[in-house]
Amino acid sequence: MKLIVGLGNPGREYEKTRHNIGFMCLDKIANYFNVDFNMNKFNGMYTQFNYKGEKVILLKPLKYMNLSGEVVRDYVNYFKIDINDILIICDDLDTSVGTYRLRYKGSSGGHNGLKNIELHLNSKEYKRIKIGISNNKNMDTKDYVLGKFSKEELELINPIIDKIPNIIEDYLNFSFDNVMSKYN
Repeated sequence: MKLIVGLGNPGREYEKTRHNIGFMCLDKIANYFNVDFNMNKFNGMYTQFNYKGEKVILLKPLKYMNLSGEVVRDYVNYFKIDINDILIICDDLDTSVGTYRLRYKGSSGGHNGLKNIELHLNSKEYKRIKIGISNNKNMDTKDYVLGKFSKEELELINPIIDKIPNIIEDYLNFSFDNVMSKYN
């Protein structure tokens, strides 16, 4: 069983903000696999489907970003998901807009959602796709990540979001090493 988590903040006011790129990617993945987020459990909206005999859960935590780990932990415990089968999709301030990185593990890089996941999973050993949102040093970080993408930024971000379902399909078919080699 695979758990694919897109990080974001719940509520309309956060739609299309930099911090919600994980939610944006999950919507694209759900559309690609022709499923809807129609279930709610443990403060998370989710959907599931079978891919070549394996159950795949797509999860949007409905607690705020800095509490995402509580929701992820509850799903991991309830569905008995191995940490090696978790993939987190999130924004990354340290990566340029229009770029992304796949990683096996690593530090949170100051990302409060990842910090909380690490706290509640007691591990940094989960897979992740970090999508660049750059960093505007002239703005408070909180204001920046909760700000909406500009038209120019969306022109760079949308091709990545469009590519995410292909990355996920490869992730479901091949080893993560192969997927990293192909897309990094």
